Order: sequence, then C-alpha cells, then structure tokens
Amino acid sequence: MPGEFNGKIVVISGASRGIGRGIALAFAREGAQTVLASSSEQNLAAAAKAVAPEGPQPLTVAGDLRKLEACEQLFNRVNERFQRCDVLVNNAGATRADAFLELPDAVWLDGFALKFFGYVRLTRLFWPLLKASQGSVVNAAVANFSKGLSKLGNRDNVNVNVIHPGNTDTERQDELCRQRAAALGRSVDELRAEALTKGNMRRFGKAEDIAALALFLCSERARHVQGTAIAVDGGATPGHY
Repeated sequence: MPGEFNGKIVVISGASRGIGRGIALAFAREGAQTVLASSSEQNLAAAAKAVAPEGPQPLTVAGDLRKLEACEQLFNRVNERFQRCDVLVNNAGATRADAFLELPDAVWLDGFALKFFGYVRLTRLFWPLLKASQGSVVNAAVANFSKGLSKLGNRDNVNVNVIHPGNTDTERQDELCRQRAAALGRSVDELRAEALTKGNMRRFGKAEDIAALALFLCSERARHVQGTAIAVDGGATPGHY
C-alpha cells in the first residue's frame, strides 16, 4: 500500500507506548500525518521522536482521556490544525488485573472511563470529520460498541472494525509480568515460558503485528470489511469471535 496514506490525518489514542506507538510508526511510514494522544507528555515526546524520522512530524496532544474536556481538547486541536480526520484509532486504556470479586468499584469505573467512554467520546467528536472523509475507525477491543457503530458506519460510509490483541510484548506487558513474578516468587522467564505453553503460541505478539492489520483495515482494500473483530494472538484464543 505504498503512498496510500499520504496526506491522511490519523489520530491515535494511547499512542505514546506499546501497540499505539507501533501503529503510529506504521502509518507514518505510509506517509500519514499522525496525531499522538496520551496522558504523559514525557512519553509522548519520546514517541514523537521515534515517529518523526518515519514520516511527517507528528502532532502530540497530552491529556487525561478519561475526561470529556481532554477528549474535546484533542478534537479541537486536530480540527483547528487540519480540519480533517481520515482514521481514528482508539487504543488508550488498560483495565487493572486482579481478582474479580476483590476489585473496588472505583477501579471498575476508572477502567471503563478510559477504555470505553474515552472511545465513545472520541468517536462521537470525530465522526463528522470521519464521515466527510469516508474514513475508518479501528478500536482495540470493545467489540459490542464497535458492532453497533458499524451500522451507523454503513449509512455514513465510515468503516468500523475491532482488533483483539493477544499477549503482546509491550512495556505494560513487561510490567505486569514483573509484578506477577514478584507476587508469586517466580522468575519472569519462567512465567513467560509458561504463558507460551498454555496459549500454544510460537511467540508473543509484537506491536508491528497489530499495526499491520490496522493499516490494512484502514486501506481501500478493506472497504468491504465492516463491523468485524479480528484477533491477533498467534492462535491462542479458543473458539471463534
């Protein structure tokens, strides 16, 4: 798809590290003007430094996307600067891992504030621009929301699809593994090997694996792929989506 995204505006939440940064790099290499959003200015600066050599200088917007005001700030910056959005990648957020019955209610609310309502708010804000450009939305998880949104997408000629990442080598995954190893009194290498065996995987996923699918789903070749969820997990997920 060389050059297909030249001049396209691609907005990516959770873009400062891991999968989000990998997606930003992939789009930048295809000529897209990327907009990187995250809560950490420091991490965004590092991501922008990595992305800039691959394509146009990215625009960075720091803010807590759990809050409506930050979502509005991101939209306003993009609208004022470009008056356009061709791709929205909702990737921000990571729910906390713990025992189901022991997680406090506030933790549930905090997780959904970013992982669900952050997606909803950004999509609602950017939808008019996506409709005007006949663009694409790619969500990390939140399949039911995306399936319903795809019906509106059929009417407005906006593609909406979901990527379900599996066990992927990211900074967050490393941090969780270290925490679990410390809690269990076991080594990180031992837990990683055990995870591969249990998942019947050849290797852990990479951010580039997710990015490659995101590029395809937002390309003209995928215009007939609508409202679907695709796992990138090395075959670890049993059954079908």
